[in-house]
Parts: sequence; C-alpha cells; structure tokens
Amino acid sequence: MNMKIPKMDILRILSSASLRHCWEDHLPSQVTALVWSGRGDEEQIRGLSCPGGKTMKFQSILAATTAIAAVSFAVSALAADKMTIGITQNNVGVDSYQTTYEKAFIEAAGANENVEAVVLDAGGDVARQIAQMEDLIQQKVDAIIIWPTNGKAVIPAVRKAQQAGIPVVVTNSNIAEEGHQFVKSFSGPDNITQGSRSAEIMCDKFKDMGIDKEARVVQISGQPGYTTAIERAKGFEDRLPEVCPDVTLVETQPGDWNREKSQKVMEAFLVKYDDIDGVYAGDDNMGVGALNAAKAAGREGIVFVGATNFAVGYEAMERGEYWGSIYQSPVDDAKAALKTAIDVLNGEELPFLNYFDTPKITQDNMGDFTKPVF
Repeated sequence: MNMKIPKMDILRILSSASLRHCWEDHLPSQVTALVWSGRGDEEQIRGLSCPGGKTMKFQSILAATTAIAAVSFAVSALAADKMTIGITQNNVGVDSYQTTYEKAFIEAAGANENVEAVVLDAGGDVARQIAQMEDLIQQKVDAIIIWPTNGKAVIPAVRKAQQAGIPVVVTNSNIAEEGHQFVKSFSGPDNITQGSRSAEIMCDKFKDMGIDKEARVVQISGQPGYTTAIERAKGFEDRLPEVCPDVTLVETQPGDWNREKSQKVMEAFLVKYDDIDGVYAGDDNMGVGALNAAKAAGREGIVFVGATNFAVGYEAMERGEYWGSIYQSPVDDAKAALKTAIDVLNGEELPFLNYFDTPKITQDNMGDFTKPVF
C-alpha cells in the first residue's frame, strides 16, 4: 500500500529536488498533474521520469536542494491555497475560560499563514451548533473543530461531516463514545482524571483536618448532558470512595457552569443540610458561587474544591477561602486543538485521545503557578 502524501508535502519534496538533469519543458506537466489532482503517493513520485527513460530515485528527491522554475511556480501558486479550518464552539459568553479560548484560537490561527479560520459560536444551543456544522460542510472547509454543546446530540452532524470527507477534531469536551468512529482525534483535558484528582485534593484535606471518617460533601456539577460535566462528576464520584471510603456524597445538583446559579444551588444546600464539610464544583466559577453563598450565610469551615482553576478561584485561594482545584490553560487548549487539526490535514499519525496535563493546585503549592488569565 502506498503512503498518501498531502499536496504541500508533494510540492516541498519536488521543490527541493535536483532536477537539472531533466529538460525544464518536460517535467511541468507531470508536476502539475500531481499537485492539482492531490493524488501524490510514493509510487507516483518515484515514477517521475526524464527523457531517455531515466527514473528519479525517491531518495535523491528527498536529498536534493535545487528547484526548477516550473516547480517553484507551482509551489507559489499553491501557497495561496490555505487550509480552511472551521470551528464551532459551545458557548463563548458563558464563562471567561471559553472567552479566553476563542481569543487564543483566533490569535494562533492568525499567526499561521497557511491557515484560514472560520470561527463560530453555538451559544449553548444544540440546534444552532448542528446548523453551524451543516454550514461548514456546505462551505467545504478542509477540517472542522467542534466543542460540543451536547455529546450525543451532535453525533449526526459529525457523521455527516465525516461522510462528506471532512475530518473532524473534537476539542475540550468529547462526544459520546458511539460517535468516536466519525472523529479523527480529540484534543483537550482528561476530564475523568481531573475529577479524580479533585477527589484526592479534598480527601487529603479532610485527613489533615481529622474528619475523613465522617465528612459530608455536596457536588455542584456542570451543564447536564455535557460530556465534561459528566466525566468530571464521574471521576470525582469514582475516586472519592477509593481514597476516603467513609466520606459521604449527600447530593449533586447542576450549576450549569454559571456562578449565580451555583450560588442559588448552594443556598438551597445550606438550608437543607446543617452539616456540610466539603463542596466539589465542576469548575471554580461555580465553586466561587457556592463560596459566596456560604459566606453570606455565615457558614465557615467548609472545604471548597474545583476542577478548573479560574482567576476568581485563585484569588479566593490567596485569601485562604478556597482550598484547591485543577490547573488548566484555555490558551494551551485552543492551541492544541488547532495544531491537532493541522496535523490531521498534513497526514500525521495521531492518537485518538490527545490529552494535555492538568496538575493539582492548592493553597500549599499555588506559588508554583501563575494566576489564570480567565
């Protein structure tokens, strides 16, 4: 089986070839056929020949350094043909993480002269995101990046893109497993590991306080149906009984990634339960909402732990009001998604899951981390 070589790689190989032993009026037609058909593979490149029946050796092409004028012209012509990468995001306005992600993505795409980006935002609306996917398919973009509004509901749209020959990269929050067959790669954090590490942070603090045999915890999760929310909750719920088997998770309610809603959820918890020792939130935005409710009610001594460190969480940690979280950069997240899409278009072999590390951050080690920009 021949290895497929992207157009830009065909041109790079040919433009570096030493072809002075060929007539300059002989190869252009062969080069043009390869370049504009996009059918270049190793066998075809090996087959490029000069008058007299001599065939160029593939190794010689790779090693050579001088380009003929016809190939240089072809390279210049194709250089204007940028990769068009479309992205449909979940809900940019809902929190500062997604706002910072979008800004970083636009900046990274703008800094790459070979990329033209089409940046869309679903506003948290599944139907709108599906329509955006269909629009990107109609535009015949080269690749699509999707930050799913709902891990199951977007699968038909992702399948449609795959059937149209457009590779799809999922960013930040994966789609449901049954849709993985239609996706080239996932780029983002390991949300289950994040939830698991948050459970470890909370358990270690309970042990330091001597309450790990009796502590009671409430959980404020993210948007229902959203893969990140599901996975962070699962990671926490699975790991907590392993490290602190006597700690009780008494109730979970969604905060929808919203600080104000999470404050109201916590207010209800405080009325319902006289004894709350810890609060686990799917991110610091919700965690600080819960903290604000506890402060307003005069309830002290509660351990607050999040699963993504926001600036507001970092500041609360500095004040000694918020114990810990997971450090995750939206800038790294955005750049990783764009790089993954580019690598896919360049024919790179990639693992399906491309995780970047997200370490624990607590009041004890926060000096090792810079304050988040979001």
